[in-house]
Amino acid sequence: MTDATITEPEATEHHDDGHGHASDVLYMKVAAGLAVLTGMEVAWPYLIDDGPVLMFPLLIVMAIKFVIIAAFFMHLKFDSKILSRVFYSGLGLAVGVYIIALLTFRVFEGQV
Repeated sequence: MTDATITEPEATEHHDDGHGHASDVLYMKVAAGLAVLTGMEVAWPYLIDDGPVLMFPLLIVMAIKFVIIAAFFMHLKFDSKILSRVFYSGLGLAVGVYIIALLTFRVFEGQV
């Protein structure tokens, strides 16, 4: 007769794939930093009326937040660098397409 009982460590699924993770304190600091950046994004349109002075800082803050979220909460910081490059090149492509679309609609015309 075989022993069908499973000990506790074997019963739990183990996902140790060799990737390191940051501490909980670091994740809380990152979340606080993201909250500050989001506050800046919300306040900026109330301080600046319109145009490139409004758009470009928001695009920069958006890119910074994207990189932080991808690096820490999507664990790209702890994965292979090739994955980070692929993911961040998608960000560059998306921002480029967005700026081209804004230029097509002449959003910046007469405001530079």
